[in-house]
Amino acid sequence: MITTLVIMLQAAQVSPAPTPPPSPPPRCASERHAEFDFWVGKWAVYARSNPETKVADSKIERLYNGCAVRENWMPLRGAGGGSLNSLRDDGRWHQRWTGSSGETVDFVGGPDAAGQMVMTGWWANYGGPGQHRFVRMTYTLNDDGSVRQLGEISADHGATFTTGYDLIYRPGDVTAE
Repeated sequence: MITTLVIMLQAAQVSPAPTPPPSPPPRCASERHAEFDFWVGKWAVYARSNPETKVADSKIERLYNGCAVRENWMPLRGAGGGSLNSLRDDGRWHQRWTGSSGETVDFVGGPDAAGQMVMTGWWANYGGPGQHRFVRMTYTLNDDGSVRQLGEISADHGATFTTGYDLIYRPGDVTAE
């Protein structure tokens, strides 16, 4: 009995444990999942038309093992909100905006040839009750590290657009969390 136990212990010491196969990379670690990373950060937000007057703080985080980008929009005046963005199996980015008044808007899109993130969606009651608008948002990384978010609004299903908002996100200088 003791001899058998000794032989078993010696065999266990000699035989290395099997090496597990390497783990696959996380599902959301692809270059495609990093396409919106230029927007990730803590930002002080300014109207492009008045670059010295801060209008909001915004905290953008990459979350859930890299599978989502979440925005927390904190205006200095007015209602806040946020968005959750993800690259879905259809190969497009999807954004769900939820405002603090309960409104939600779904956008879909992706990078254009110039590397800008372009998302479009229908915003119910954007221009007031019953005045639904087609909205195109374009996010552009600027040479100075800031990000421009241009919101263009269409009342004719995308045939023509007017500027609804034009914002510059500057790194740092965030006072709200």
